[in-house]
Amino acid sequence: MAELIKRNKALSVSPLKSSQPVGASLAFMGLHRAIPMMHGSQGCTAFGKVFFVRHFREPIPLQTTAMDQVSAVMGADDNIVEGLKTICEKSRPDVIGVPTTGLSETQGADVGGAVKQFRAQYPEYERIHIVPVNTPDFSGCMETGYALAVEAMIEHLVPAAASIGSSPGRRPRQVNVLAGALLTPGDVAWLKETVELFGLRPVVIPDLSDSLDGRLTAQEFSPLTIGGTPVSELATLGEAAATLVIGPSLYKAADKLTHKTGVPDHRFEHLMGLEAVDALLMALSQISATPVPLKLNRQRAQLQDAMLDTHFMIGLARVAIAADPDVLNAYSRLLVGMGAEIVAAVAPTRAPVLNNTPAATIKIGDLEDLELLARESKAELVIGNSHAVESARRLALPLMRAGFPQYDLIGGYQRTWVGYAGTQQALFDLANMLLSDNRHEVQPYHSIYAQKPEYREEVNTHGTAAAATHCG
Repeated sequence: MAELIKRNKALSVSPLKSSQPVGASLAFMGLHRAIPMMHGSQGCTAFGKVFFVRHFREPIPLQTTAMDQVSAVMGADDNIVEGLKTICEKSRPDVIGVPTTGLSETQGADVGGAVKQFRAQYPEYERIHIVPVNTPDFSGCMETGYALAVEAMIEHLVPAAASIGSSPGRRPRQVNVLAGALLTPGDVAWLKETVELFGLRPVVIPDLSDSLDGRLTAQEFSPLTIGGTPVSELATLGEAAATLVIGPSLYKAADKLTHKTGVPDHRFEHLMGLEAVDALLMALSQISATPVPLKLNRQRAQLQDAMLDTHFMIGLARVAIAADPDVLNAYSRLLVGMGAEIVAAVAPTRAPVLNNTPAATIKIGDLEDLELLARESKAELVIGNSHAVESARRLALPLMRAGFPQYDLIGGYQRTWVGYAGTQQALFDLANMLLSDNRHEVQPYHSIYAQKPEYREEVNTHGTAAAATHCG
C-alpha cells in the first residue's frame, strides 16, 4: 500500500494538473453535435481552449458565459440564460454541457437553477439537452472533472429502465463502454475494434475516437462536435448485455448507471500489460459466448516476446512519474511488472486508486516536487505530460510523454497505449529511451589485481625490444 504525502506548499511552483472544467469540457466533446459552455470568465475558457487546440491540433467548439467583475459580484445566472439562448438560436446543438469554473463557484452560482429558469423562459428549446455540472478548478484535476461530467450525462441523459420499460439484455449484442480520461482517442478506437471482433456492438460514453480523431471532414468549420456518441444512443444503455468501465475514476459513474439501468458491469483499472488485457478479453468472451480471436492470441505472444527483449533494459530501471491518478496507476503497474522501480511519483490530487498503486510513496503536489524527488532518488527516466519537459531537461533525463496536454509532440492524442500491441510499443519506447541515455549499460569491471598501466607499458616495451633483438 502506497504512502500518500500531503501537499505542504501554499502554491504550485511548476503546475502539473489541468483543471476540472477542462476535463468536463473534454468529456462533453465525446457526444455528437455537442458544445461545452464554461460558466466563468472569458479567460478561463480561452486558457482551456489553448490546451485543447495545441494538443489535438483541431478547431475546438467551446463557449463561455463571459462573467465580468459586475456579474461576479451581483450574480451571473443571467449570463447562463443568455448564453444558452444564444447557442440554441445560432447553432441548434443536441447537447450543451455547462461546467462551472473557480470564479462562478466562488461567486456561488446556482447552475441548475439557471437552467430551470432558461427552460421556463424559452420552452421552444425543450428538445435541446442541457447538462450542468459543478467543476470548480480549485479542487480536483482534469480526471475528476471528466468523471463528474460523465456522471452528469448519466443523470440527465440516461432514462431509468423502469420509466421506459426496458430491461438489461434486451439488446444482447450491445455493450456499454464508460471510457475514462486515461484513454486517448487512439485507445478508444482500439477498444471499439476489439469489442467488435467478438461480434458485439459498443456504445462508448464519451466517444472521443469519433469526434477528436484528427480526420478531415467535408465541413470547413463546425461550431459543434463532429462525431461522437449520439444522445439517442444513451437511451438504449439500459438494454445492453453488459457495461465495461475503464478507469477507477469512473467507478462512481458506473454505480449510478448500474443503479439506474440494472445492467451488470465489468471494471478495469487500466488496459496495459498481459494481466489487464487478458481480463478484458475474458470478459468479452464471456459476454459474447465466443472464443478469443486468433489475431489477439498472436498479438499476446508478440507482447510476451517484447517483454523478454526489453526486460534487460527496463528491469531495475529507476522511474519518476507525474500524472493524474488513473494514468499514474496504469504506468506504475506496467513498469513494476517489468521489474522497474518507481522512485518518484507525484499526483495532482488524492484518489482511492493511489492507495493501491505500486509505489512506495506518492506525493500530492506539482512538478517541482517531482524534480526534487527524482534528483534525490537518482531517477533514470521521467514519464509525464508536456509540462514536464523543462523538469526533465534540468534533470538531464529522457521524458516519455503521457497524459494531457502534449503540445510539443504531434499526434500524441492518437497514440494507442492499450492492448497487447499498444503495450508492446510502449515497452519498446521505454527500452530505447533507457538505451539512448547510456545510463543502463553494464560498466566494465576493473579487477583490483590488474597490473598498473606503467607496468604493462614496461612489459610491452621490453617485449618489443626483445622481439627487435631477436629479429636482428
